Amino acid sequence: MLNDQHSSDVPETKGNGVRNLLFAFTVLALIAVAVRIYLIHRERVEADKPAAAAAAPSYTDDQMIMPRHLHQTDVKDAKELNGKRMWVYAAGQLNAYPATPTHMDYAHPGPLLLGAEPIDVVNFIEGKAPASAFSRVPKGDGQVFLLFHRPSDPGKLWGTPVGFKDGKFYTFYLDECFFYDDPHTLYKHWGEARWKAIDEHRAEKGMSEMQAQLALGQVSKPGPGAPGNRTVVYDNDGKPVTMTFVKDKAVTVE
Repeated sequence: MLNDQHSSDVPETKGNGVRNLLFAFTVLALIAVAVRIYLIHRERVEADKPAAAAAAPSYTDDQMIMPRHLHQTDVKDAKELNGKRMWVYAAGQLNAYPATPTHMDYAHPGPLLLGAEPIDVVNFIEGKAPASAFSRVPKGDGQVFLLFHRPSDPGKLWGTPVGFKDGKFYTFYLDECFFYDDPHTLYKHWGEARWKAIDEHRAEKGMSEMQAQLALGQVSKPGPGAPGNRTVVYDNDGKPVTMTFVKDKAVTVE
């Protein structure tokens, strides 16, 4: 009969291996639990943190200025400007035409209205533009003409179209074409030297696009790129000027 005294016992080396394996599994499980607890804690801490304050938007001095808009809806609204002074914003976009108190003469276009040029409002009248007449303002069923004096020639009455009628409704472009307050005061931070160049309608290095538009007119051909970082050719009443802007400062004038 064979001796089977130890037939049911696990060899010592094998028992140690099992115990070591169980210990390793236990340690790994504890580590996994600890990592999970840490991740949950971190998520909760992050969630409880106050949201970071959004960075305050940065505005230039020009962007901080909001010229007044009056939103005229009829001729009566427009006539509230009678007797007041306005300054041209839409430089080079509007012609002045000889006028009488009741008529504007489209047949004899006069000079362009230049940037920041002052005009003294006399009245607003209605009339029709001839079919052949050029006008940047739609002709509609009829136009609204602004009658005014130029301070440089106060004895002569001029007119220019500033709105049109479509059925019973009027559309005005006064807000888009004029300053109701002196731009020399609104933008006094530009300095006297810059304003002297604008009023003399000269382009200079260092000008912004807005300053260049007031100096040379809004009729232009911009090249590729965002405003302030591109090359713009200004018509300048038939005497083209090319300006290249970087960070809204003219770096070349040709």
